Amino acid sequence: MSETTTPPTTSTSPARAYVIAGSEATGGAGIQADLRTFQALGAYGFGTLTCIVSFDPANNWAHRFVPVDPQVIADQIEVGLACHAPEVVKIGMLGTPATIDTVATSIAAHPWRHVVLDPVLICKGQEPGAALDTDNALRERILPLATVITPNVFEARTLAGMDAIESVDDLAEAARRIHALGPQYVLAKGGVELPGPDAVDVLFDGERTIVLTTPKIGEERVSGAGCTVAAAVTALLAQGASVEEAVRAAKGVVTQGIRDRLSSAAPFDAVHLVG
Repeated sequence: MSETTTPPTTSTSPARAYVIAGSEATGGAGIQADLRTFQALGAYGFGTLTCIVSFDPANNWAHRFVPVDPQVIADQIEVGLACHAPEVVKIGMLGTPATIDTVATSIAAHPWRHVVLDPVLICKGQEPGAALDTDNALRERILPLATVITPNVFEARTLAGMDAIESVDDLAEAARRIHALGPQYVLAKGGVELPGPDAVDVLFDGERTIVLTTPKIGEERVSGAGCTVAAAVTALLAQGASVEEAVRAAKGVVTQGIRDRLSSAAPFDAVHLVG
């Protein structure tokens, strides 16, 4: 006599935070930093790998970049969505137009509550032509799907088509221009790139421009800061926060992570979330 089994009902606790991003072998950034952030904030993290980046210590720590086959990416997304039915996703490094096309198709077919995009535009060592093709594909296929996009100064300047971003007013103008490309919210991050004693970010929702400031902790960029902000926003949105609440809290999370930074033999420190 055959027996029919009913699959268990998916639990909604803890909140599930999903990420589609690349691997960064030192652990400071990429999907490693994303999953660590999800865990630190109490969300169940799982993800799809898009590429493998390993710095080259013998070549000025340039990027060695290997894309994952698009069908393998599609397979990972298929099983992740089937297993957990996530409502919030963070998209990190994609790296090639083929990857962007695969991810955009999969994302557009799922009923997301929020899509958080960390628009990683270029890898050190990429050919300029290939990098431009990737940037254009990201702008055309992924940006319109995003609830929140979190560009740093370089990414904001590139996406906004500006020659320079040298002030908070410039950063706000970049956020407005990027908003016109389709995302609902733009969190343009000044970090240590703007002059002055404060790390300044700008959140633009199509109407309001909210300026967020905190004192700088040193003047050097810290690996994983951008990944951590976007991942923290993702985890908090998955737990029911509003976009503004998530952004404000994420800035506090990354500020503490920079304060508790981890040093290594690499020529850069990494964000470290304690506890």
